[in-house]
Amino acid sequence: MASGIFAIFDDIAALMDDVAMASKIATRKTAGILGDDLAVNAEKATGFLESRELPVLWQITKGSFINKLIIVPIALLLNAYFSVIIQYILIAGGLFLAYEGVEKIIEFIFHREKKGEEVIQKVAEEGVDAEKAKIKSAIMTDFILSVEIVIIALNSAITSSDDFMTQVLTVSVVAIIATVGVYGIVALIVRMDDLGYRLIKRSNDKGVVSKLGHGLVKSLPIVIKVLAVVGTIALLLVSGGIFSHNIDYFHHLFPQIPSMLKEFALGLIMGLAVVAVVTLIKKMLPSKKTT
Repeated sequence: MASGIFAIFDDIAALMDDVAMASKIATRKTAGILGDDLAVNAEKATGFLESRELPVLWQITKGSFINKLIIVPIALLLNAYFSVIIQYILIAGGLFLAYEGVEKIIEFIFHREKKGEEVIQKVAEEGVDAEKAKIKSAIMTDFILSVEIVIIALNSAITSSDDFMTQVLTVSVVAIIATVGVYGIVALIVRMDDLGYRLIKRSNDKGVVSKLGHGLVKSLPIVIKVLAVVGTIALLLVSGGIFSHNIDYFHHLFPQIPSMLKEFALGLIMGLAVVAVVTLIKKMLPSKKTT
C-alpha cells in the first residue's frame, strides 16, 4: 500500500518535472510575443481617470483569464482533431491586429484639434460607454495575442513531450504566467505616479527619495507615450510575424530582408488593406440618420 502511494508521488513528481522543463522552453519561445503583449496591453490600459485605472485593469485582466479558459481547451481539441484550422485562426487574428495597428497610425497622422461642436460631442462620448468600449477593445486584442501565445506554447509542449497531460499542464502554466506576469507589470506601470506621490509625501519632499518620487511622476507621461508607439509597432510586428510564419508565399518572400523589417512591412501593408476594405464597407452601408 505504502509503496503504491510512493509510486504515485514519484509519477506526480516526474510529471511536474516534465511540465517545468516544457514550460521553461515554451516560455522562452513565447518571450517575444509576451513582450509585445506587454507593450500592447500597457498602452491599452492607460488613458483612464486615475480612480478608474485599477478597476479597468482588473476588468481587462479578468477578460484575459476568460480568454485563456476559452482558448486553451479549444486549442487542445483542435490540435487533436482539426489542426489545420489553427493556421487560419491565426491569420484571421493577424488581420485584426494589423487593422488595429494601422488604424492607430492613421488616427495619429490625421489627428487635429477639435473645436466647437466636435468638442461637445467628444465630451459627451467620454464616460461609461467609452470605458466599456476601451475595455472591450483591450480584451479582444488580448484574445488574439493569447491565441498565438497558446499555439506557440502548445507546439513547444508537443515537441517536448508526447504525454497529453504534460501538454495540457504546460500550456496552462504558460497561459497563467502570460496573464499574471503581463498585467502585473502593467499595473505597476499605470500606478507609477501614485507611487511617486507617496514617496514625495513620506520624504516630506526632501532628499533622494523625494527626487525618485518626482522622477516617477514626471516619467509616467513619457512612458505612456513610448508605450503607445511601441504598442503600435508591436501590433504590426506580431501580425506580420503571423503572416510570415503561416503563409508560405510571405515566408519565402524577400529572404534577403531582415525578418523584423519584413514582418513590420507585412503588418503595415495588410493592415492598410483591411482598413481600406472596412472603410469601403462602411461607406456602402446606409448611414444612421440623426434627428
